[in-house]
Amino acid sequence: MTTPRRRRLRAAAVLLPLSLALAACGGDSDAADDANTINIVGFAVPEIANKAIADEFTATPEGEGVEFNTSYGASGDQSRAVAEGLEADYVHLSVATDVARLVDAGLVDEAWDDGENKGIVSTSIVVLGVREGNPLDIQGWDDLVKPGVGIVTANPASSGAARWNALAAWGHITENGGTEEEATEFVDQVFANVVSLTNSGRDATTSFLQGNGDVLLAYENEAILANQQGERFDYVIPETTVLIENPGAIPEDASEPSQAWLDFVLSEEGQRQFALTGFRPLNLDEPGTADLAAVGLEASDIEGAADPEDPFPAVQNLLTLDGNFGGGDWSGIVDKLFGTGEDGQSLGIVTEAIAKSGKATE
Repeated sequence: MTTPRRRRLRAAAVLLPLSLALAACGGDSDAADDANTINIVGFAVPEIANKAIADEFTATPEGEGVEFNTSYGASGDQSRAVAEGLEADYVHLSVATDVARLVDAGLVDEAWDDGENKGIVSTSIVVLGVREGNPLDIQGWDDLVKPGVGIVTANPASSGAARWNALAAWGHITENGGTEEEATEFVDQVFANVVSLTNSGRDATTSFLQGNGDVLLAYENEAILANQQGERFDYVIPETTVLIENPGAIPEDASEPSQAWLDFVLSEEGQRQFALTGFRPLNLDEPGTADLAAVGLEASDIEGAADPEDPFPAVQNLLTLDGNFGGGDWSGIVDKLFGTGEDGQSLGIVTEAIAKSGKATE
């Protein structure tokens, strides 16, 4: 797998302490430490994967002596925190609109996604997590709106993962011959069945593992990772689902090793670590398909998948932002589905469905 060359991003980042307090006296040693530290600000889901990648990176000449400070949470919240001053040398967010906020804030160059990988560093798909043995025989999206089915998902107001979930539900109707009116009705029915609406995708997984609901709307890698960690639940890949594409970017004022880190994330070794923790390795030629051989792996290396012989199976109808929803920047759908009604903006279809459901974020 080739590593795309990335342009250094030009920006004026506001630098504040992240998680480790520096000595009050300061000095040259502190400056040296800062220069060799990478502050990662990310959405909650890839925390384990990034830790595994960091362990491999620090074993390379480029990563020797590099230290990491990390902050993980809901993607939208993390993006807003960076825009308001949270120190970041590398942002790994769920959706491109959360990076766009940093472009608008003058912190990330507008050309951040000009590379061969279009700014994407990790991929997965939306799946339906179910209780072990699938007692309700959940097979696809239509089963979610049956009476008595309790759904767990994150809130699109704070979580990028939740936006992917809602987009998949919407696309199940619109990309299979249904009208937008029918899709709106379906989204209303889905959120009417939500019993746990959390702040982040990781919080949603935690809520489901605590016994809430019958179905978890989740990333495929979240289900695989949970199984790897002994917190087992089964999952179903619906016939129609969405390719999740998570962006990564670095500000201009990022520390010296940050560019080498991003290059490593996109390298064969970086993508291998993503695959080992349940993400589909980035495939620029055939997005959404997992070429394990390209990252030096075999099917048996991916623990916790539903099918050990085919851990990342092909999806019958895999929807993509570029191919189905008007572009990778979400411009064709973000206001329509997730508008908040602020600043003259109309209320989005998903936002309204949540309001009508009477649900509140946990």
